[in-house]
Amino acid sequence: MNMTSARDLYPRHAQLPPPSRVRFSPLPVSDTRRGEMVHTADGRELILRGIEPGDVAAVQRCFKRLPAQDVRRRFMHAMSELPVSMAQRLCRIDPELEAAFVLIDETVKPAELRGVGRIFVDVASNTAEFSVLVEHEWTRIGLGALLMQRLVDESRRRGLSEIWGYVLMENRPMLQLCKELGFVAKMVPGEAGTAQISLKL
Repeated sequence: MNMTSARDLYPRHAQLPPPSRVRFSPLPVSDTRRGEMVHTADGRELILRGIEPGDVAAVQRCFKRLPAQDVRRRFMHAMSELPVSMAQRLCRIDPELEAAFVLIDETVKPAELRGVGRIFVDVASNTAEFSVLVEHEWTRIGLGALLMQRLVDESRRRGLSEIWGYVLMENRPMLQLCKELGFVAKMVPGEAGTAQISLKL
């Protein structure tokens, strides 16, 4: 998603997206040793936990499965592959200034990463910039909302005043998600087609 098919909830011939109450309703979560087990609306099972240094290979495999459009929405420019150095940086966070949560699919081997959400804290402004990405085949079943809510909760836990991020205006699913969660959008001066969305905490 970048936060962005109804194919998981509807037959392939039906082009209607799931209603908002299905897409954004809270997902059932239970504690496990590995993290929190999440059961999606269509019955699939994922583990929600903090990102780990050992997730580098899974992050790179997830990137390779992303459509070019999703890559551009997430990184704001085209990329054909995720370099090892960048993947390592994404997996080795500074806990004082960052938080990152991943959704891991352990029903396959090796386990695959289906979504990730993270914040980068700006100490000077006491705010956090967020990013959320959900693998295309796993969108529209509440995972983006789950990650966003976890990032909002983490930002509040840290005593931050605001969480914000940049979203391309063409990324309507992400804009709709953030609207559902109470974010406010405004255009970015000098950046045609880009909005800054924010939520006061």
